[in-house]
Amino acid sequence: MRMNDVLADYAAAATPALIAGYDALPPEQIYASVRDLLPVAPARIADIGAGTGRDAAWFAGQGHRVLAVEPVRAFREAGMALHGDRIEWLDDQLPDLTGLQSHGPFDLVLLCAVWHHLDTAGRARAMPVLARATAPGGRLILSLRHDPEADGRLSFPAPLEEAIDLAHATGLHPIRRAETESVHPESRAKGVRWTWLVLAKGGGR
Repeated sequence: MRMNDVLADYAAAATPALIAGYDALPPEQIYASVRDLLPVAPARIADIGAGTGRDAAWFAGQGHRVLAVEPVRAFREAGMALHGDRIEWLDDQLPDLTGLQSHGPFDLVLLCAVWHHLDTAGRARAMPVLARATAPGGRLILSLRHDPEADGRLSFPAPLEEAIDLAHATGLHPIRRAETESVHPESRAKGVRWTWLVLAKGGGR
């Protein structure tokens, strides 16, 4: 299964240096293009593929209740050490997220730098799961990676129109598309770009 290959690769790469570098990236800069659409009042948030909990801790610091969903044990343990008990952790993985449903629904479901790790079939399986986890009036945010070096094994092309079509089929509709450069200097040098897609369930908030 390709997702298992992705997770094994991350587990092998989870060195202290990688963890420190990942956690040091500034969420304020990462989410700049969609920040005005993030919850202001205290909300229930699911951060899917949370890594070290960098973003989850940022949201928790704003008064939100955050569930950090991360299947790589080394990242979960690092996140607990770095961020204490400000966030709740769940060992669960895409595309099916079998443990997530009992925790939802959520006002915001977030996948930052995750969608490209799913192949076409995996994305088709994942979108209905994510839609069910999103509360009526809530939002789903995806960042779609556009990488000239996508290898088709651990990283797959993530077309915008495909994501929108999958979203429409599950009752989600786009309220923003934003193109950005990579925040990570090495990725930016390689020509990696991102599309941020904000999807609303129902009328949005």
